[in-house]
Order: sequence, then structure tokens, then C-alpha cells
Amino acid sequence: MLTALAGGVGAARFLRGLVAVVPPETVTVIVNTGDDEVFHGLHVSPDLDSVTYTLAGADNPETGWGLAGETFRTVEALERYGHETWFRLGDTDLATHLHRTERLRAGASLSEVTSEIVTAWGVRSRLLPMTDDRVATRITVQNPDGATTELAMQDWFVRRQAEPPVVSVRFEGADRSEAAPGVLDALDDAETIVICPSNPVISIGPILAVPGIRDALIARRDRVVGVSPIIGGKPVRGPADRLMGPLGIEVSCVGVARAYADFCSTLVIDAADAEHVAAVEALGVRGVVADTLMRDARIAAALARETLAAVA
Repeated sequence: MLTALAGGVGAARFLRGLVAVVPPETVTVIVNTGDDEVFHGLHVSPDLDSVTYTLAGADNPETGWGLAGETFRTVEALERYGHETWFRLGDTDLATHLHRTERLRAGASLSEVTSEIVTAWGVRSRLLPMTDDRVATRITVQNPDGATTELAMQDWFVRRQAEPPVVSVRFEGADRSEAAPGVLDALDDAETIVICPSNPVISIGPILAVPGIRDALIARRDRVVGVSPIIGGKPVRGPADRLMGPLGIEVSCVGVARAYADFCSTLVIDAADAEHVAAVEALGVRGVVADTLMRDARIAAALARETLAAVA
């Protein structure tokens, strides 16, 4: 059995490679929900949906989010009434959010609703939200006048294009949350635990902030392998560099190794960073070199295979 910790797009692409080399039903994915937000009255879980759609083969490869062949007539119509539509929800994608919101209002847990959605899309792996409780990533930024403002993650990332300089990050509600049903068991029982190539701060960070999860990883450290999302000092995609640097995390595979060192015994880094293996291993983390830039499904599968071999 395999368990993975995942954010959105990068993790989804890695997971698509993973289920190509192992039976999908042997994989459990613990997904970040710190990005979850309410738009137009609907509960949206971006990372859960990105992983679901990708594993279902229905994702939009051009954007990395949403569904292939999507249209946006509903949000375009909402603009007529003066609604803000900077977070674009596609017409077909709306059905997922309508279902999730209706079921949550009826008293179902996020775990239960996620299972329903995954089943409806024919995904054979098990997807678990990190928690059924509300945990919200909040980012404090510096304004041009020197004052600071705290923003919801999607506000900073999507609406403001990750431009305001980051001062700090917190995970509101994490200290009062509990791991979702099955999460800690999945970590305890896994033969291998993979930290997907996701943003260390706002994708993996919220998962680690849920009480019990980091401790469970520490207890299984020799079976935990991570994949660095940083290649050549830059993130493959997304704003990891705009978050890591201001928070004192070196924007490099070495910085990732240092952030993960207490719970991760092995880190897969890109061939472009091979010169940093010694620095990674000086932190007590074994460094494994591979091609981590997932340009296509074949490379993603090869990366998954090498990642699993690293702790075999």
C-alpha cells in the first residue's frame, strides 16, 4: 500500500504517473484543503478536484486546472450582474461544486463527499481530505505603503497573481482540527509514503499543520520519500519561490530537504541539481537524482518508478 501527500497540479501529474506503475487501488492520497474557499455560495476544493480530474483523465492539460473542453458561460453571465469572477469556475466544473455544497449542507462530511465524487469519476485510488474541519491558509502581505494585510490564499494567488510580497503564512483553524478519518491509518499502514512535488509552504504545509500528521510521518521516516518541486533554484510552476524565500526557506532542493528533514529520509531531486546531492545528504536526507520535469506521462511514470525504488 502507498500513501501520498498532495497539493494540486504538480502532485496530480506525479500521481498520474504513479497509478501507471502500481495498481491504482493500492494508492491513498491525502490532499491539501487549506486552499478551499467559497465562491458564489459554493464550496470549492481546488486541490481535491485537480487530483480527481487528472486521475480520471478529464483534466485540462493546457491550464493544469479544471476540465478539458470547459466553457465559462455561467461566470460570464454572472459578470452581467456585477459579480466578481476572477476565480473562474467552468460550467461543467460547477456541477462538482454544487454537489459538494448540497451534500455538506445536508450534514455529510468532506471525506464522505470526496468519496462520492471520486467514485462518480471512476477514480480507483482513495482520496482523503487532510481534515474534515475548516483549515484556511492565510497570507500576510506587505502593501506599497509599508502596512500589512492578511489575505485568503486564493485572493493572493489568483486574484492578485501572487504579486504582493509575502510576510508570513498561517493555517487558520489547524490547531483545532483533526485528521480526516483514515488519514493516520493510511500513514501508519503504508509500505511507502510519498511527498508529491507540491509547494512546500501552501500545499504540504497545511497538511503537516493538522495535529498528528507530522508525528505520524516522523514515526515512519525511513519509509518517506519526497520529490523536490524546485529545479535549478526555481519552482516548476506556481509561486513557491515567492513564499519560501520570505519565510527563510532556501529556494532550492537543499531548502526543501531542510524543511522536510525531520520526517523524510529520501529526496528525489532533478538531474539539473545533481551537484547539490552532498548538501542534501549533509542534512541527513538521502539524495536521489532523476528527471523530475514531468513533460509528459511517460516521464511522470518513470519518475514515479524511480521514487518508489528509492525506498524499496
